[in-house]
Amino acid sequence: MSKRIALVTGGIGGLGSVICRQLAADGFTVVANYITQEEAKAQAWLTAEREAGRDMHIAMADVSNFESCTAMIAKIKTEIGAVSVLVNNAGITKDGMFKKMSLENWMDVLNVNLNSVYNVSRPLIDDMLTAGWGRIINMSSVNGQKGQFGQTNYSAAKAGMHGFTKALAQETASKGITVNTISPGYLATEMVMAIKQEVRDQIISTIPVGRLGKPEEIAKLVSYLASDDAAFITGANIAINGGLHMC
Repeated sequence: MSKRIALVTGGIGGLGSVICRQLAADGFTVVANYITQEEAKAQAWLTAEREAGRDMHIAMADVSNFESCTAMIAKIKTEIGAVSVLVNNAGITKDGMFKKMSLENWMDVLNVNLNSVYNVSRPLIDDMLTAGWGRIINMSSVNGQKGQFGQTNYSAAKAGMHGFTKALAQETASKGITVNTISPGYLATEMVMAIKQEVRDQIISTIPVGRLGKPEEIAKLVSYLASDDAAFITGANIAINGGLHMC
């Protein structure tokens, strides 16, 4: 059997890169999505990953644009093959108090974090249905579960991702396709580690296990959900936040 193909949106970022490497280690041919502004970074990323012996590819698309995503999926199918695993990982933040939040900042976050889930999933769902096997994994956030001060746009988008998960899971459950959500808490990514130590310490003090999460821990969960072993899990929202929020 030929290797299954996994697509990770936002795949050359901190968490995205770790997820890509884990899926490659699991035996997938991995395609990391990036945006046009990241062209030089993406090429350097690809070179480094291939030199490390990983079966990696890159694919450019603006996940907030349906036509761009459709073109990306068609190119992947022609050049590599049909996508079997999709990790909707791309996301941005444009935080601010709601009373001061511009329509632009609201729409930008909704388009990249939520509408992208439709934009990327829709062009490839037919191939999953034809194959009778597929995995869609949506990367949400603890703040989509509990809300967060100054993040009405982000929290709304991340909560919406799980509504999408639950509905599509029902439509595809009998077809060999699972759809699940992962909701991480605070992780030790480059962005978080760049925060001042005292601010990081304050964040950690709110986490019952007493530390930040590791991107590798998220990637291992993605790995399981992408496997044949996880065929009985669909429509789930799996929290991985060190006890920061329990429901």
